[in-house]
Amino acid sequence: MVVYTVGTFDLLHVGHLALLEYCKTLGDTVAVGVASDEVVNLYKPTIPVIPLEQRMEMLKALECVDIVLPYHELDYIAVCKEVKADIFVIGEDWGRKPHNQGVEQYLESEGKKIVQVQYHPRTSSTKIKKTVISLNNTGLRD
Repeated sequence: MVVYTVGTFDLLHVGHLALLEYCKTLGDTVAVGVASDEVVNLYKPTIPVIPLEQRMEMLKALECVDIVLPYHELDYIAVCKEVKADIFVIGEDWGRKPHNQGVEQYLESEGKKIVQVQYHPRTSSTKIKKTVISLNNTGLRD
């Protein structure tokens, strides 16, 4: 069974690891879609700190990840077909956007499953960035 999830995966942290390890419990193969900077600009105010290729390299090094693919458009259907996803794991902020509804309809029509997960409560790349900026502004530097 192939489990597919997507994200930015900027500043890889324990929340990312928890998500990916959970994905591994759902199937035999974990495929991860990594958003390009252009895609991230569609839904976040800033681009990632870590370049796409490096974010992908970090994910490829994890034992719980089998396949890593970039995505350059908000079209999840094409990659779900490409990796033959049986389960699509999404975050709690998924929302009802048209591109999200499209993949939901596709997966439902194919008898596939969507699993929605809560984010790790203590960690996010955005929080890490804010902490670094705050520390830098208070004069704490290495």
